[in-house]
Amino acid sequence: MPLVTGIQKYCIHDGDGIRTTVFFKGCPLSCAWCHNPETQRFEQELMQDEERCSGCLRCAQICPVHAAGRHTDHARCLACGQCVDACLSDLRRIAGQMRSVDALFDVLCQDQPFYEGSGGGVTLSGGEVMCADMDEVSALTRRLYDAGISVMIDTCGYAPYAHFQRVLPYVDGFLYDIKSADPLVHARYTGKDNGLILENLERLSHDGARIILRIPLIQEVNGTPAEMKKIICFLQDKQIKASRVHLLPYHDTGMGKYRQLGRLESPRFHAPDAQQMQDFLVLFKEAGYTKIKIGG
Repeated sequence: MPLVTGIQKYCIHDGDGIRTTVFFKGCPLSCAWCHNPETQRFEQELMQDEERCSGCLRCAQICPVHAAGRHTDHARCLACGQCVDACLSDLRRIAGQMRSVDALFDVLCQDQPFYEGSGGGVTLSGGEVMCADMDEVSALTRRLYDAGISVMIDTCGYAPYAHFQRVLPYVDGFLYDIKSADPLVHARYTGKDNGLILENLERLSHDGARIILRIPLIQEVNGTPAEMKKIICFLQDKQIKASRVHLLPYHDTGMGKYRQLGRLESPRFHAPDAQQMQDFLVLFKEAGYTKIKIGG
């Protein structure tokens, strides 16, 4: 069964209409600015709000490996969940829960009236859903398709193309991230170069998939006209067909999660200012992209 970190209802920025978004756990990239670090690893993890801990130490008394306490030893933690049940202040949780295809399908069907009324549906996100168990992912997309529910895939693109081919018949499109067209920049800030990502984007476009491009804008990483021009040149050279382009200014929501996971906080990044964002918008419009917006 896939590991899921959350199911968020009434989403309006993960595709068309009102949507329910499922966040799968595990991602092949390690983006330095990631605001959902609990979705990066492919195993369950303990999250603890140490700043609000009362120091009752009920967690320490029950922990089988003596990792729990006011300050948890995350390296030793088994993520067994016993300390979660023992905490009187509800300051602990396990990131990642096993959810069967049947259970996910039942939950996602609950909001079908909202999908039908708004032109919405379900978005499978992450982490990276295309790196989850594809037997289960394809089974879920097929069942949703058969039920008349629209499905979008939110992806970083770093997965075997065969995974994309398995869901292509059942999904309405892909929310596809491009962080940088420069392989060295991409590798420096995500841990992987962008060769597979750009190749998959080209293949999806040529196979007729609907693609909504999403470009996260980080001042220190890709927030320059030169970087935007590299992305535009790639899109034009490869004749990538994008139904929309969204320029997403960086935000630091979720930085506190790093502490809850026992990790060092990510470096401090910044969003381009409003004028720079408008300048990037103009660059895309001058290149012929009319369906482009900031945000979303």
